[in-house]
Amino acid sequence: MTPPAPIRTALLAYGMSGKLFHAPFLAAHPGFDLHGVVERTEQRMHLSYPGIRSYPSVAEALADPNIELVVVNTPSNTHFELDSQALRASKHVLLEKPVATSVAQLHELLALAKGMNRRLFAYQNRRWDSDFGAVARVVKSGQLGQLIEVHIRYDRYKPALNSKKFKEEPLPGSGLLYDLGPHIIDQAISLFGQPLSAAKTVGQFRPNTQVNDFFSLHLRYPAGLHVWVTSGLLVAAPGPAYVLHGTRGSYVKHRADPQETQLLHGLSPLAPAYGHEPPGQAGRLTLVGPDGTPTSTPDPAPPGNYLGLFEAVYQTLRHGAGYPITTEQLRWQNELLAQPGEA
Repeated sequence: MTPPAPIRTALLAYGMSGKLFHAPFLAAHPGFDLHGVVERTEQRMHLSYPGIRSYPSVAEALADPNIELVVVNTPSNTHFELDSQALRASKHVLLEKPVATSVAQLHELLALAKGMNRRLFAYQNRRWDSDFGAVARVVKSGQLGQLIEVHIRYDRYKPALNSKKFKEEPLPGSGLLYDLGPHIIDQAISLFGQPLSAAKTVGQFRPNTQVNDFFSLHLRYPAGLHVWVTSGLLVAAPGPAYVLHGTRGSYVKHRADPQETQLLHGLSPLAPAYGHEPPGQAGRLTLVGPDGTPTSTPDPAPPGNYLGLFEAVYQTLRHGAGYPITTEQLRWQNELLAQPGEA
């Protein structure tokens, strides 16, 4: 049987995300043909990917009939317009977070994709982090009993304003909520589904900031489960990224996924060491026995690999498999991002 043709793909930008989070995986996966990139000013992608086609504009990339999939990896405030253009050009789209900056935008994009018979894929790569893989495994195992309290954090210490001005201007999709929020909100949704209710707090604390640099959402679930997703840019001593408490024990895990660092150093996603956390980064699983005695053991994480996301895109387009980030989950995420929050 003849294998399906590779998915010919173009990137709409070759900044950090294109260089680290897309190109290495599209090049490594045999089901994709990394064909082109939009480079308006400086043509440099060919230095790492000989033979790549450089388009001077988005319009020229979308007009190429050979392109089947477009990666929209441009600034957040451009996502809606560029995704709309790509879908109208009859391209499938892999769209970075946030997928939309309003519920109305998301509904319009989903309707457009359905009308054009094209697929809109959300790039939620943090589902394939090593640390989150460990957390998901513990939750699925049921070892903690009935979960009562879960905390998911993504903290940084960056008091200076970002040099990329679009990230600091009060535009749709700017601010920490729409930057890191989609990552950890998606993780909560992927573990526990749609919350019964939510309360959101946002804040601005860096000198001269015009956008939020702190947020916390309190999500309430059935059976008394409470989940907090929190992020701040003024956390000089980050604690654990994941803390879970249940009726039979607790689990604590620091953010330790090595992929971004490995990619910065040029390690291939196909290398044997790729995605493996360094020694000493294991989570801590504490279980209470029938006699009430707690036992704490290290819980090494499985390797992470964002190649899993691209495999999911491939299986959906070539074999009709279900994509793990569903439209319902995108709606839930967007509703949580868009709902009013207390200052």
